[in-house]
Amino acid sequence: MSGFDLRAIARELNQFAGAYVKKAYMPHYEQVVLRINPKGSEQSDLVLVRGERIYTSQRDRPMPMTPPPFAMVLRKHLRNARLTAVKQVGFDRVLSFHFDTKGGERTLYVEVFRDGNIILVDENGIIVQPLTHASYAGRTLKKGVEYIPPPAAMDPYSLTLEAMNELLAKSDRDLVSTLGGKANLGGTHANAVCELAQHEPNMNPAEADVKEVYNALKSLLEDLDSSDNGHLIVQLTENDKENWEDEYQALPLVEQHQWLEQRTKEATPILLPSHDGSAIVSFPSLRQSVDAWKGSHDAHALQRREEERFEQAGPGRGQSTGAERLERRKAQQEKALSGFGVKIEKQQRLGHLIQEHWTHVESLLNQTKEAVEANGWDAVKKASKSIPWITSVNPSKREINIILPDEENEAKGPQVLLELDATVHQNAQRYFESARKQKNKTSGAVEALEETERQLKRAKKKEMKQKASGKLNRLKRSKRMWFEQHRWGVVSGGHLLVGGKDAKGNDAIVKKHLSGSDMYLHADLHGAPSCSLRATQGFALEERRPSHLPKDVPAYRLVDKLGDERINENKLSQAATLALSWSRAWNSGGSHGTVYSVKPAQVSKTAQTGEYVGKGAFIVRGQRTWYKDLNVEIGIGIVAINGVPLMITGSPDEIKTMCPRYAVLRPGMVKKERVANQIYKITGLSTDDLLGVLPGACEVVEESGIMSAPSPGSEEE
Repeated sequence: MSGFDLRAIARELNQFAGAYVKKAYMPHYEQVVLRINPKGSEQSDLVLVRGERIYTSQRDRPMPMTPPPFAMVLRKHLRNARLTAVKQVGFDRVLSFHFDTKGGERTLYVEVFRDGNIILVDENGIIVQPLTHASYAGRTLKKGVEYIPPPAAMDPYSLTLEAMNELLAKSDRDLVSTLGGKANLGGTHANAVCELAQHEPNMNPAEADVKEVYNALKSLLEDLDSSDNGHLIVQLTENDKENWEDEYQALPLVEQHQWLEQRTKEATPILLPSHDGSAIVSFPSLRQSVDAWKGSHDAHALQRREEERFEQAGPGRGQSTGAERLERRKAQQEKALSGFGVKIEKQQRLGHLIQEHWTHVESLLNQTKEAVEANGWDAVKKASKSIPWITSVNPSKREINIILPDEENEAKGPQVLLELDATVHQNAQRYFESARKQKNKTSGAVEALEETERQLKRAKKKEMKQKASGKLNRLKRSKRMWFEQHRWGVVSGGHLLVGGKDAKGNDAIVKKHLSGSDMYLHADLHGAPSCSLRATQGFALEERRPSHLPKDVPAYRLVDKLGDERINENKLSQAATLALSWSRAWNSGGSHGTVYSVKPAQVSKTAQTGEYVGKGAFIVRGQRTWYKDLNVEIGIGIVAINGVPLMITGSPDEIKTMCPRYAVLRPGMVKKERVANQIYKITGLSTDDLLGVLPGACEVVEESGIMSAPSPGSEEE
């Protein structure tokens, strides 16, 4: 974003003055997201991409389960803070966000130049925490020091006609370079001023009509102040027809954004002469245009971070496979071995050179010993500075560093260390001994390398076998997703169904995850879990499939806004089947059962006078919808949610539709621990995760790629 873009964005974001900060996130090291609640409108995400752009968005964006340290600092200081103003620092590429908090005023400086930075500052101007510590010629960005903005460049708004005249008269550059650099317009807008003034960009600025240039600049700045729109300049492809606008408007919103993402080359708050004849898509604001262009890319920041952990796993990242770790070890050992060879060769060569220059070395040894005996080490050390053949002396160890003669018998040969009390032969032998010891080390290193190569071969063979068997690379997680602490599953349309695992879980489901258009379900059995079928929350297909996933594992993301939020009878029937399977009906030996559903308003913790409602229990009032003679069966399948491979549950028909690798389970005699172990051996999924999904002892009615290896070629299909 240029200074012009940031001026427009700052004006637009001031419309959010008075909004409260709900939470801070950091889905990627490059990006910080502040979730804000503006008065009288839906919550929005203020997206800050370091060194790139600032805008608002209302897209679904997965967030890390464990916030990074910088996000935690922002939460500590900005939670429930009120945004009071957004300002541009001069005309520089820096925006300051001012917040009123319970701890006093806080300012968030967002620097949008070079690699970018985001700095939180307290009411005294002291840095609370920068996203990245940095030091420049005139300022340092680190915790505890005063925040100093970058050196101020010229503000074109402050230019007068006289100042413009002086600027052009004293310049030693051409016109466009003077306007772009010294007037702080940048190349794009400097060219626009030249074109509006009808001047050649490369002309001598002293020959320019100052008034015409000044009027052109003022016209550009006035357009910037009066424009409320944002425009995307698109590059049409050969496949785009002349009536591209009609075809673009006919596309669904998601496809429109994909179309723009592929073709947009520039976003601008004002149209410039260079845009004449270009294909343009306009929006009510610049932030909306940026969101249409870059929003999808930024919303997948967490996915990109997880892919980097898989694909570029390095030491300490925790995601390397055994073969990758051995590959790195092999490379390190090969590098060390090559260094051993060089060292051995050098030591042997120095030993031979000492022998070749026997007379020279013996003369230096004898003269130095005689001087030490006659005058002492202090005098020798002082005198050695004027002797070109001696570089240094070490009295404590009785050693001297000397230079051996080169081919022309000058003091330009290699240096060697001589022991004063040893003979020439003994000094040469010391270098040969060092080379011999290095050879012994080398033989051990060669054996270690051979062992590494054997282990690498076995690891690669094991990984190929694992891939052929359908096993997945599991992502190490420090924290589970929120719904994994409950029973959870999916119904048609991607709706999430969650149920309590115990009395405490039942309370949490009703109090935290049952509201609005959700539906409450409960099996007609004592002690059955309270279940909530979420109307708006669920799973949607991932637009950008993570590259590390096998083709037979579908990718979904957890979203807070499903496209179709209607809960019909079919969805409720599927949810009822799951609610029944999660109850004691599974282990009671029955094959059928009954479940009822009600609206959230009908569920209450308030009992009649004289009655008591225990932990995990609720009073249900009013008419219920009953689902009778339901089969006690469940479907399980492998999916990836937010890039994490998991086992999902649902009705058998829904799971078969969603997952190429699935199983249909009914109550049986095989313990769930044994079933989980069988699935683990084939899929590689964690047995802890699997045990949380399986309802109890069961039998496998039907399966594909879960209890047995996928058929050859299924991944290619």
